[in-house]
Amino acid sequence: MRPMHPPPPSTTTNRSRRKPDLTLPLPQRDPSFAVPLPLPPAATSTSSSTHQPAAPLSFNELDRVNRIGSGSGGTVYKVRHRPTGRLYALKVIYGNHEESVRRQIRREIEILSAVDDPNVVRCHGMFDYAGEIQVLLEYMDCGSLEGKHIAHEQTLASFAHQILSGLAYLHRRRIVHRDIKPSNLLINTKNQVKIADFGVGRILDQTMDPCNSSVGTIAYMSPERINTDLNHGGYDGYAGDIWSLGVSILEFYLGRFPFNVGRQGDWASLMCAICISHPPEAPVTASREFRDFICCCLQREPGRRWTAARLLLHPFITQNNHGINNNSTTGGSSQNQVQNQVHQHHLLPPIQHQPSSSSSYPSHG
Repeated sequence: MRPMHPPPPSTTTNRSRRKPDLTLPLPQRDPSFAVPLPLPPAATSTSSSTHQPAAPLSFNELDRVNRIGSGSGGTVYKVRHRPTGRLYALKVIYGNHEESVRRQIRREIEILSAVDDPNVVRCHGMFDYAGEIQVLLEYMDCGSLEGKHIAHEQTLASFAHQILSGLAYLHRRRIVHRDIKPSNLLINTKNQVKIADFGVGRILDQTMDPCNSSVGTIAYMSPERINTDLNHGGYDGYAGDIWSLGVSILEFYLGRFPFNVGRQGDWASLMCAICISHPPEAPVTASREFRDFICCCLQREPGRRWTAARLLLHPFITQNNHGINNNSTTGGSSQNQVQNQVHQHHLLPPIQHQPSSSSSYPSHG
């Protein structure tokens, strides 16, 4: 600060010193520069206790309410966060995994925690507790769609639209689910459908013997994933997700597994049904648009299956979901290209023109 009473003998010398001194008080005269600088940690910690923290929650703050699901890979519990009262789903993954696998899962969880889409279940973090891998997820209060019979096409189109929106989001981020099936499609009381159980399952699948995979997962696999001799040994994960989606949607409509074998059948029977038999079709009682939608998903050749972005513009989706906006599925010229592909597509011919014994598919490339 400038002295209030400068000594008289040094007036001349002080003139030269005042030149640099003049710049010192200038930032201090504007208090707006000083306000955001301190950011005391005590103030932020006090306010954060009144709402949900952005960082992963503490395992010690979670209380288990009840078990909401279990399978060969682990158990899912409904848990409550004590400070906020919020409900979450905690997935406990079985098995003693090597440290390299644990590190890989941690890296994957960091990526998945950044996934933010209204049709994808949020991942809030991972706990490595007592040798078990535990993943904290968004809680969906109505459970999964497994075992649901949805014969009403407009309702089914709404669910399919939401699932496709989530898939399109994941595929744009180069994330392949690899395990789309009814038990991994969750719903809440608002009829919001969200995709669950991706990422960690893919990592664990890479570390296990494929013969030990669960039968339920194999039942929804695409032919080329089960039999690597198909499609010249190539596997397109995005097209594989579309096949699994088609099988799931058709199962909802029929109220049963769509192949001529039980979903819990032996591995060989499922492989023959999926890889050798003709792909399943929607029944003749279904609308022309729905039959065509299923056909676009269940093409034996992966390259002929429609992408998630393209399926969002299929007449079965658009005609049963009035007012939806699919402009965000792709951007710019890509969106126009997808729209042109859909406009050039011809639906399946009316059912009366199809021989009832025919099981062949028209070209849907």
